[in-house]
Amino acid sequence: MPVSVFVGTSVDGFIARANGTFDFLGGDDTEPHGYEEFFATVDAVVMGRNTFEVVAAFPSWPYEQKRVVVLSSKPVDLSPGRAARLEQMSGEPHEIVTKLAATGAHHLYVDGGITVQRFLNAGLVDRITVTRVPVLIGSGIPLFGVVPRDIALRHIATNTYRGGLVKSEYEVVK
Repeated sequence: MPVSVFVGTSVDGFIARANGTFDFLGGDDTEPHGYEEFFATVDAVVMGRNTFEVVAAFPSWPYEQKRVVVLSSKPVDLSPGRAARLEQMSGEPHEIVTKLAATGAHHLYVDGGITVQRFLNAGLVDRITVTRVPVLIGSGIPLFGVVPRDIALRHIATNTYRGGLVKSEYEVVK
């Protein structure tokens, strides 16, 4: 089952500010950059508790028709998610993928800094799409953090957009 990452980052490599907010990623929201097309191919979103809490505070729930799995070893109040297809799981990334595959998932979208790092370090991520927003924020939560070994990537494509976004797609070499 394919496991994908589609993430926005500042040019200096941060996915969020130190407090977890990512207001700087808003940019020109009207300019299509492939997210909608990507999201249409996904049938389950896997995110950590911190990412869930940030997204749950949005004015509207962005994953209305998708199965959303929140990873946490502690109980999580899922009521702010406003979605019927919201559940909690815990365990190692391989266990999560196995559970999701056994219940019919076919393409996972992994979101959130720590969760992305865990799935990447476990060798489970197949494709990474990074959209760089033309802003420097100086500090915050890094895109990938420390990796225990080199992770080879094969460049698929890079696109630039009128508003300054630069989207690069990579396949993780296994």
